[in-house]
Amino acid sequence: MLDFNHRPSVAERINALVDAALVAEREATPPRAYLGASRLGHSCERALQFEFAGAPKDEGSDFGGQTLRIFEIGHQLEDLAIRWLRAAGLDLYTRKGNRPDGEQFGFSVAGGRIRGHVDGIVAAAPAALGLRTPALWECKTMNAKNWRACVKDGVTVSKPVYAAQIAIYQAYMEPSVPGISAAPALFTAINKDTAELHHELVPFDADLAQRMSDRAVRILQATDAGELLPRIATNRDFFECRFCAHAERCWSLAA
Repeated sequence: MLDFNHRPSVAERINALVDAALVAEREATPPRAYLGASRLGHSCERALQFEFAGAPKDEGSDFGGQTLRIFEIGHQLEDLAIRWLRAAGLDLYTRKGNRPDGEQFGFSVAGGRIRGHVDGIVAAAPAALGLRTPALWECKTMNAKNWRACVKDGVTVSKPVYAAQIAIYQAYMEPSVPGISAAPALFTAINKDTAELHHELVPFDADLAQRMSDRAVRILQATDAGELLPRIATNRDFFECRFCAHAERCWSLAA
């Protein structure tokens, strides 16, 4: 039942203004005009095709203010991880020239329609760690449940989207950073609930990188030809479909 006598508290009013500002910032950000390598590991190629083509999301599926706050906190935690690793003696480059205003490391192929930006490159590390360099560095923040799964099973099993991202980064960064695919990537996961850190070495998976590259080409070719790629499921109740921002559009189509 609605409470017509309820007056928003000062906290509710401030939070509403904060969230409205974050949503406005998000809406003012130009959409990606390329297929991002960080998304290629997503299991549904049709969903990726919708994203690449800039198809409108279903009503109510855009990120709200709280979700945008969670994203921003994650970015800030990644900045802290950079500081911590450098303090530990790792020569970690996150931008060219290691300047705050330097260009981010990344790659662009297929006429700029497939791109990726890496979190960092480890140029050197304390000898006691035994790390081969140069090595790709990727950092993710997770809640406690996902973090524990990552520690237990490793990123390749627990977070295959991240593993695909790492593999394709190692492959496509090789021309600009020779040797980066020969050295295992350093993956860092931050537990957002406890500040615990997990680090693991991820050897280059050439087969996975090739599959993701082939997937990207399929998406580009199908989109150019006006063809719709298959759905991941035959039933709308499939768990991934239930959380897809394009579910209404997808399942309203004949096939």
